[in-house]
Amino acid sequence: MFDNLSDRLQGIFSGLKSKGRLTEEDINAAMREIRMALLEADVNFKVVKEFVASTKARCLEAEILDSLTPAQNVVKVVLDELTALLGQSDSKLVLSSRIPNVIMLVGLQGSGKTTASAKLAHLLKSKGHSPLLVACDVYRPAAADQLQTLGDEMGVKVYRGDGQDPVKIAQEGVRFAIDNLRDVVIVDTAGRLHVDEEMMDEAAAIKAAVKPDQILMVVDAMTGQDVVNVAQAFAEKVEFDGVIMSKMDGDARGGGALSLKQVTGKPIKFISAGEKPDSLEEFHPDRMAKRILGMGDVVSLIEHASKVQAEEIEAETTARMAKAQINLNDFLEIKKQVKKMGGIGKLVSALPGGDKAMASGQVDEGAFDRIETIIFSMTKHEREHPEVLNGSRRARIAAGSGTTVQEVNQVMKQFNEVKKMMKKAMPAAEALQSGKRGKKGKKGKGKGRMPRLGIPGMGGMKMSDLKKLQDMMGDMKM
Repeated sequence: MFDNLSDRLQGIFSGLKSKGRLTEEDINAAMREIRMALLEADVNFKVVKEFVASTKARCLEAEILDSLTPAQNVVKVVLDELTALLGQSDSKLVLSSRIPNVIMLVGLQGSGKTTASAKLAHLLKSKGHSPLLVACDVYRPAAADQLQTLGDEMGVKVYRGDGQDPVKIAQEGVRFAIDNLRDVVIVDTAGRLHVDEEMMDEAAAIKAAVKPDQILMVVDAMTGQDVVNVAQAFAEKVEFDGVIMSKMDGDARGGGALSLKQVTGKPIKFISAGEKPDSLEEFHPDRMAKRILGMGDVVSLIEHASKVQAEEIEAETTARMAKAQINLNDFLEIKKQVKKMGGIGKLVSALPGGDKAMASGQVDEGAFDRIETIIFSMTKHEREHPEVLNGSRRARIAAGSGTTVQEVNQVMKQFNEVKKMMKKAMPAAEALQSGKRGKKGKKGKGKGRMPRLGIPGMGGMKMSDLKKLQDMMGDMKM
């Protein structure tokens, strides 16, 4: 969504980096470019005006940090201001001690409210809660059926009720949750194509009847600046606590997301990018600001990877990986974990500069599938003991997988490089975990040119890129 804005801002900063010393005119020129970039991204013009004025003042007054160049100082100021624009700090969903907690979702028709309700239920279920979905949209055809289908897929109970009174259904849903020991109730309300009195009155009536602990407004990120107008209208009629921004994987300019907090005062609590049940994520302003500025989102990547590993990788496999004694079955397991994280494309795009690598075609999304075909053509013994793969065995595997011996050899080469990389990474990982950092600039004996990573589909990435990533994570507690 923010690709165009990100490219524009990175282009502006690249121009600044070529200057050893920045004058006031250089900063003024950069601010004019930033203003145009934000306006083209459909950010509210009042927000742009305040943002540029604040950023310019800080750039002109800020002391140049010894560790940063003048251009890097400008980037730091823009990052700080962009983070403040998006909300400064995280605004998490806080559940009260009341049982059941009632969360009410409101918004226009087509904003993704029903899907967001189901995704929120899935998220809460993954955190140990027992949610109940209540279908209060009695007007849109098949709305309750859609919620029922989503609930069945996620293993979450859906209360549909009888009749056409959404207020009564909401009340009955809360009673059903109490009777069936459900600790969270998520009320999916009806929307309209535009803001009108009837929708607002109904939402207010449901609010009065069930007294929700949290009211979340679902907005479609694709609607641009109009998101702000809709949010303001709801804030005047039905006070809400936060926003779920849906369809963040779309190709809109994203100005609504940047304007929302500043104009309405309401924080973005969740963002949704994709159709999968686990695509609803907590919103982190600092991480989003870094992604917009092309700095990647390494923290979220690590969190997601850790979650997948904790849930999916068995203890025996983990032990072998810790000793860098992996076999080809483990190699396939690594491949599955990357797929669960959204594929190699999502992995690369979360790294600094990854979006450009994706755009230039350096990342081969189909590489893992070809590797899987080759490994599945091996016997169980060969997968567990890859050292037995001599020339005749490799020829048989190539024939069985519909590939060439050269491709089989390439897979084995990549497997061995990953194994070597894991052995080298173990001391660094242990040092990071214990809070120790190696001396900068110290070169080991006999080290030549750094080898390329043997991760399929990421052919252009080198070990030096991993070193940069490690430096970024140096002060982070793993």
